[in-house]
Amino acid sequence: MTKIIDGKQVSLQIRQEIAAEVAEITKNGSRPPHLVAVLVGNDGASETYVTHKVKDCEEVGFRSSLYRYEDSISEDELLQVVDSINQDAEVDGLIVQLPLPKHISVDKIIGKILPEKDVDGFHPANLGRMVKGWPAYMPATPNGIVELLKRTGIDTSGKHCVVIGRSQIVGLPVSILMARNTQPGNCTVTLCHSKTQNMAEITRQADILIAAIGIPGFVKADMVKEGAVVIDVGTTRVADTSKKSGFVLKGDVLYDEVAPKCSYITPVPGGVGPMTRASLLQNTLLAAKGMIYE
Repeated sequence: MTKIIDGKQVSLQIRQEIAAEVAEITKNGSRPPHLVAVLVGNDGASETYVTHKVKDCEEVGFRSSLYRYEDSISEDELLQVVDSINQDAEVDGLIVQLPLPKHISVDKIIGKILPEKDVDGFHPANLGRMVKGWPAYMPATPNGIVELLKRTGIDTSGKHCVVIGRSQIVGLPVSILMARNTQPGNCTVTLCHSKTQNMAEITRQADILIAAIGIPGFVKADMVKEGAVVIDVGTTRVADTSKKSGFVLKGDVLYDEVAPKCSYITPVPGGVGPMTRASLLQNTLLAAKGMIYE
């Protein structure tokens, strides 16, 4: 029988653990962890994500600040904003919400964030530390996936993990995490992408299939073997006039068709999404405690 991996429940556990630790920190007279989010433009999904992040901070006792800018802001102006936040000793974590307008280089902006405040885990210094197996701020979604597997009690050692998608935010880092000599980890990992030939042949070999390609319903039943663990990272907004919001979130996996074949599967929404937000809180707490860059 298929077991649904409840990301909402697992993320609730993590937030409760963080809230208890923050209560101890502030009880001793120290200030609470402080997360700053920078939002450029009016992208609907970004607005939603940032609103959730602010709410999460309030829930666990963090301080949060939101800096909003029009999408007409220049690259130099945004770099100056990042620099001023870098220099603020009262700020522990800084995230610049993606995507950014096309005239702004994401690499330049991410590279400007101090590695010790890069709680999204996107800076090359943190990615490099992750590859080396050193303490690092892990990219939030890959870390959330690993945490889900860990807290669900899924044994990954020696298993074949197939990752679909090679983005620097999800696919590539999660493939590295799943191959590390840790638990969860110790997988034999295959990374599939847009140039992969015979993809269904490869995905059918997966004991653990992680879909992070951003195409709704891409993974169908004939791509999954019986008893596989399927992690769906997809969160594409698809228009739906029957919904108050005007859209519905769709995963990369054709859930109703695939779920009956799985031992475990994450739903969309309510699977990986809440874990991404919980991982951001975990990183911010680590930053406030000076646990990574001592």
